[in-house]
Amino acid sequence: MKTFLTLLLPFSAAGLLAQPHTHLPDRAIDFPDVPGYLTLKADLHMHTVFSDGSVWPDIRVEEALRDSLDVIALTEHLEYQPHKDDIPHPDRNRAHEIALKHAANSNLIVVRGSEITRSMPPGHANAIFIKDANNILTKDPLDAFKEAHAQGAFIFWNHPNWIAQNPDGIARLTKMHEKLLKKGYLHGIEVVNETTYSVEALQIALEHNLTILGTSDIHGLIDWLYEVPNGGHRPVTLVFAKEKTAESIKEALFAGRTTVWFNNTLIGRQEMLVPLITASVTVAGAGYIESHKRPSEVLEVELVNNSDAGFILYNKSGYTFHAHDEVVMLEPHSVTRLMVKTLAPKKEIALTFTVLNAVIAPETHPDITWQVVVKE
Repeated sequence: MKTFLTLLLPFSAAGLLAQPHTHLPDRAIDFPDVPGYLTLKADLHMHTVFSDGSVWPDIRVEEALRDSLDVIALTEHLEYQPHKDDIPHPDRNRAHEIALKHAANSNLIVVRGSEITRSMPPGHANAIFIKDANNILTKDPLDAFKEAHAQGAFIFWNHPNWIAQNPDGIARLTKMHEKLLKKGYLHGIEVVNETTYSVEALQIALEHNLTILGTSDIHGLIDWLYEVPNGGHRPVTLVFAKEKTAESIKEALFAGRTTVWFNNTLIGRQEMLVPLITASVTVAGAGYIESHKRPSEVLEVELVNNSDAGFILYNKSGYTFHAHDEVVMLEPHSVTRLMVKTLAPKKEIALTFTVLNAVIAPETHPDITWQVVVKE
């Protein structure tokens, strides 16, 4: 039976805590660094009232700070301006300038960006790390990409699976996109946009060496679309940078050092995703269990998850467990104790799992092995 407090406050912490399997320690997105790089959280596709969004630029900054993001880009549509009668602004850099000023006293990096908004092909693309958005507003779409490239921009293809432009939801390279690739005008692709994931876009990224990106493409409020108060999270691109500077982030994006976090799934190239998982999950200790003062052949292993991802592991180690079946769930920021039936005392074992909610290629999940040393 619900308490009076729970009934009285359905949207309060009491109401949220009544929901099962909800992770609510803090809304800040948290992943560990990997060897050699910082793990920086980025959302590089967002809108405000300066194109077709519903909020002022300072709200985007405040949302990013609450989610503990490291870098954002406000990418207003260059060509599509539905609010121009209410908010006329001949300077297409205006949203960025407002956001930059609001973020001045924080550690949030705000990079200048715009969305090239054309019919298909080429469709929509974001150009970030630009110098002046106004000069990218050209008649010929190819000239827009050429100008962005001349400004040193990192350019990526937005929502290639968008059903408004591809009714079947399948991302496909067109001759125009092949031309952009050949000229060096296209550097990345969104495999995740808003609430959608495109396996075909992931395949395009892998085949054409494009950086893998995931963005919110937010127009309204982050909390509403992604149900953040109920434990949801926006999609983000995890950028593996040498340091927390705009220059280092740009270098990492061009180098393709990214992984996407979306709906508690990690999507990225194996060379970056596997180090992230092994940095996230560590072995805290292992020892054989005693029962009634008698030694056993059941080894208790403590796995510590130091990330916001809840990992779903499928056992491929050859051992069976005393309290789990072949699928093990590591909750975010938690300790999981596995009781491994080793059949004989061992000084060291290897635990191998397929990480089911990590994707390194279409229908492909990585295998991770943790070496477990038994304490004396």
